[in-house]
Formats: sequence, C-alpha cells, structure tokens
Amino acid sequence: MDNLLFTYEKQFGQLTSDVTVKLGAIHQSHGAERKSLISAAERQLDEAQELLEQMDLEIRELPNSERGKLMGRTKSYQTEFNDLESKLKKLKLTSLTNPSKLREELLSYDDSECDDQRTRLLDNSERLENSSRRLDVGYRVATETEKIGQDILENLHRDRETLTRAKQRLREGNANLGKSSRVVSSMMKRIVQNRALMLFIIVFMFIMVIVVIYIGVNRKK
Repeated sequence: MDNLLFTYEKQFGQLTSDVTVKLGAIHQSHGAERKSLISAAERQLDEAQELLEQMDLEIRELPNSERGKLMGRTKSYQTEFNDLESKLKKLKLTSLTNPSKLREELLSYDDSECDDQRTRLLDNSERLENSSRRLDVGYRVATETEKIGQDILENLHRDRETLTRAKQRLREGNANLGKSSRVVSSMMKRIVQNRALMLFIIVFMFIMVIVVIYIGVNRKK
C-alpha cells in the first residue's frame, strides 16, 4: 500500500512539474506550438486528476491512524492541481481575448491538430466507457447484495414465526401437563381413600366376627 502511494505521488510530482514547464512555455509560444502545448498540458492534468482519485481510494482503505496524515498530503496535491488548472484556463482565455493570438491559432488549425483532438476524444470516450462498465458492475453487485439481504430477512422472519409457534405449542403442552398432573393427583387421593375405607371395613368385620364368636362361646357355657 505504501509503495503504491509513493509511486502515485512520484508520478503526480513528475506530471505537475511538466505542466509547470509547459505553462511557462505557453507564454512565449504562438500558433500551432501554443495549441500543442496547451493540449499536452491538458492531457497531463487529466492524468494527474486520475492519480489524485487513485490516491484518495487507496487512503480510504487505510486505518484511521494512518489516514489523517495522508489525507493532508492529498489536499495539498489537490490545491496544487487546482492552481495549475486555473493557470491553464487563464492562458486559454488569453487566446480568446487577444485577437492577434486568436487569428494565429485559427490559421494554425491543421490536420495534425484535428488528429490530436480526435485522439483526445477517443481517450475520453474510452475512459467514459471504462467508468460506465465499472458503474454497471457496481450496480449489479449492489442489486445482488440487496437481493441476498432480502432473502436473509425473509428467512429470519420465517424462522421467527417457526420459533413463535414452537413456543406456543410448548406453553400449551405445559398447560396440558399441569392439568394431567392435577388429575393424576386427584385419582391417587381417591385410590388411597378407597383403600383406607376398605381396610377399615375389613378390620371392622374381623372385629365383629371375633365378637360374635366370643358371644356364642359364652352362651354355650
């Protein structure tokens, strides 16, 4: 990561240095040479802008402890870029407001300049196509992620309903067990009471038999 950022910074420094030199040369140039220098400076500024964007993406992936210092450096690079871009725009406007320079540049607009402009348009078109493809890929990924999220939410909702029904059945089962336990307890009490009553009757009858036998023996005597 650090080596990649260092490479971006080195390339950015070389581009801005070349643009600075070209800006100085544009002041002293006329006609086709001036237009060629302006076109070259614009291409290099485009490359510098891409490097700034790449550096910004790389820095955003770093931990917060390292990000702050590097963000400050990229801001200074952006300020330098904006300054160079502003100077180039002023130089281009100078051609439009100066009739003699404008006439020279119109007269120098030949086939080579058309080719140069066509090349720049093709480069820009290719960059737009690449950006469009990246956006399409990002959109597809976002759509797939959203669909997966919806499926997960639906599964969680179904699982929640299943758990709720299972919990309700468990409560009903506990209630039924409570009722069954009370019924069994009542039956056990009745069984005990019945056995106690039967035992009492047997003992009573046994005592009565003994009493009857005792009375019968005494009468015979």
